[in-house]
Amino acid sequence: MNSISIIGAGIGGLTLGNILKQQQLDFNLYESAPEIKPVGAGIMMAVNAMQIFDKLGLKEKIENAGNKVHGISITDESLKPITKTNIAVLEKKYSSCNVAIHRAELQKILADNIGYEKIQLNHSLRKIEKKENYILHFENGIQTESEIVFGADGIKSNIRNQILQTGSIRNAGQKCWRGLVELDLPEQFNQEAIEMWGKGKRFGFVKISEKKVYWYALVNERKHKRYNTLSENFRGFHPLILHILDATLRENMILNDITDLSPIPSWHSDNLCLIGDAAHATTPNMGQGACQAIEDAYIIGKLLENSRDFNKIFEEFQKIRRKKVDYVVETSWKIGKISQWEKGNALRNFFMRLIPESTHQKLAEKIIRLEM
Repeated sequence: MNSISIIGAGIGGLTLGNILKQQQLDFNLYESAPEIKPVGAGIMMAVNAMQIFDKLGLKEKIENAGNKVHGISITDESLKPITKTNIAVLEKKYSSCNVAIHRAELQKILADNIGYEKIQLNHSLRKIEKKENYILHFENGIQTESEIVFGADGIKSNIRNQILQTGSIRNAGQKCWRGLVELDLPEQFNQEAIEMWGKGKRFGFVKISEKKVYWYALVNERKHKRYNTLSENFRGFHPLILHILDATLRENMILNDITDLSPIPSWHSDNLCLIGDAAHATTPNMGQGACQAIEDAYIIGKLLENSRDFNKIFEEFQKIRRKKVDYVVETSWKIGKISQWEKGNALRNFFMRLIPESTHQKLAEKIIRLEM
């Protein structure tokens, strides 16, 4: 029997594994994929996540594998600035900076640090039953028993659906392509993340290593035209964007719908707790999905310093995290709607340019300040 099982070796599950290891607790991590391999696109680890990786002794490794990002700018289609968040002051205050990195590189660093003997690959959870303990049934025919279970199994969480029987997934009505391309960006973009707002469409890009650029492109479903190439959807955007899209191989693109999870009443049950997207999936508009999962793991670790009563910890964990997480989910949803306006964009951009930079910095600090 396992004392603790974590279902899902995404960034949240792997961070939790690292936290439990630091707390010298025995656990097993189960992942449905047959291997942890370089799939997926890029990801931005904001200052809140990087502070936690610092406490795990992993900050430097992650910075070296990725690219430090010191500024985040929103522009119009022609790269004319709308807002800019310069986080130099916050970097100094929290001794960390944003890092853009290949998602697979980050997962490998986290998995290496745990040790692969703790990670059971090719274990897709089919069924979970509550008896005296939890019985976990996997698609590969293996069955195991566990006293404590953490569900880090994403927005479509089997654990949430089977044990808590709650949660509805909201669709934002936006298509999102993500891609990786080898490209020399103009030097001014080396350490800056850019998001461009058009009419019912957006494009963002950031450098994640010496030669690699991660980009994402969003189009309102009703504006999406099935052209031969994705770049035709972005005619009218700066030529650099068309170049990035045309230089990306089709096999290096991923297409998803933008979704989140309506707030659920409880993230935990007897000896079981959800973290990350399983508990509070958010749209990606604030770049905080994985970062909030990392914060979940961190708070559980802090609570474990004073107690080993998991049910008490789970209750306290939800109390501490709920307000911030609900704020991120709701604000991210609103930003997603405003940024994808199809009419009145010039007026929106005009008013956004009037917002002082200090306001953007305050919003950034509200997100990156850790709660414990």
